[in-house]
Amino acid sequence: MKKNLLMSYVGGIRDRDHGEGYSKIFQYFIPEFITAVILYSVPLLIDASWVAHLKSTSAYATLGITNTLLHSIIKIAEGISIGTIVMAGQFNGVGNYKRSGIALINSFWTTVLTGAFVASLLYFGAYYIFVWYRLPEPMIVLGIPFLRVRAVGIFFTFVYFGLIGFLRGIKNTQTPMHIFIGGCALFLFFDYALIFGKFGFPELGLMGSAIASVIEYGSMCFAALGYLIWSKTLQPYEISFFSSFASYQRVKELFLLSFPVMIDKAALACSYVWLGYCLAPMGTNVLASFSVIKDIERFALLPAIAFAQVITFLVSNDYGKKDWNGIKSTTKKIIFIASISVFLILFCCSISPKSIIQLFDFKGEFTDFAAKAFPVISILAFFDVLQLILAGALRGAADVRVVMWTRLVLCAGFFAPMAFGFSRLNTQSVVMKFVLVYSSLYVCNAVMSIVYIWRLRRESWKEKALEGI
Repeated sequence: MKKNLLMSYVGGIRDRDHGEGYSKIFQYFIPEFITAVILYSVPLLIDASWVAHLKSTSAYATLGITNTLLHSIIKIAEGISIGTIVMAGQFNGVGNYKRSGIALINSFWTTVLTGAFVASLLYFGAYYIFVWYRLPEPMIVLGIPFLRVRAVGIFFTFVYFGLIGFLRGIKNTQTPMHIFIGGCALFLFFDYALIFGKFGFPELGLMGSAIASVIEYGSMCFAALGYLIWSKTLQPYEISFFSSFASYQRVKELFLLSFPVMIDKAALACSYVWLGYCLAPMGTNVLASFSVIKDIERFALLPAIAFAQVITFLVSNDYGKKDWNGIKSTTKKIIFIASISVFLILFCCSISPKSIIQLFDFKGEFTDFAAKAFPVISILAFFDVLQLILAGALRGAADVRVVMWTRLVLCAGFFAPMAFGFSRLNTQSVVMKFVLVYSSLYVCNAVMSIVYIWRLRRESWKEKALEGI
């Protein structure tokens, strides 16, 4: 007989006989967390702070809105990368290096064509995208050239993710890490130099940030290409980039493997795009508040993001051994420590939110507004922690379609109309309207968590393993 949910949770976090111990979990977590902080969070926060030094709320809000849009597109590139990891890894695992190299060629040309198509849409559709957002005129004027330059970087981003997908698939994680560190260093140098006109470079303001991003991903893309072409250790893979698609069937398989992950990641990322759309009529200061709160909360959620990577790996290993009690115990322990970690960061940020927000608002135009909204919204961030960990656990159990359909249906059919409805409320309190619109995403995350918990407690996710698949 099943225990009730609370008793089951408490029993799981105290369980010493099943699953990983806390010390082992932290051994896996710490490298993932450091990587996320150094490689993914800090450069973006520094970039936002430097743009804020321009003392233009319109420029800061434009950066935030554009980055939100591009974040959702990058998730599509990550999906293709995961498909490449699987295909290249399967052939590499059985020693069929030539077929693994063919998987790279298929991925390379697929990302080249997909990246060129997406970049073209962004470049030529920049005006229509910002008009659709219903942004104020000053933001549209700033945003169009900014997005067009960033579109070039998006092309390199797609190709780069395809290349590192192959490297990760053949268990080479060191090279992508070194390339990314080098790319980040270049980005920070040129970002500072081009925004403020230092070291003999022209002072380009917001456009300097866009150009630095192109330099970052362009350099990483060419560095990865150079390594794949000239590395002697890769000669068994017989890599030839200027051959055509080796197999239409393999390209089809790549998309079939990537598609659920692409939809899964893009659905949640696009929710932030929809938030921007709903908040845009409230004005530039509200959009700037949205940008700074989003950045702070993403920083606070880094432990949960790192733990989500860890739980996927741990569950996938226990899933192969059919250690069901271990999976459940480990999942509950990780939810427990991830929740505490995120809560502590958000609590510290909520003690004096003004002091943090002022780092991105040197004119003091939106600090008071954002500081009022942040503590209320941060309370609901727990539901984001919960759905991230549970989704990671289901992916580790090969239940990717449940995660995909849950996110897609709830984001489109539940969150989107709720956020839009709140944005249409006739109230004089702009802060209350802002909180209601933003919080609707976390309410959606809460419903996702309920679905994931229901799925795990039904135990139908065990079926593939029991069938020997």
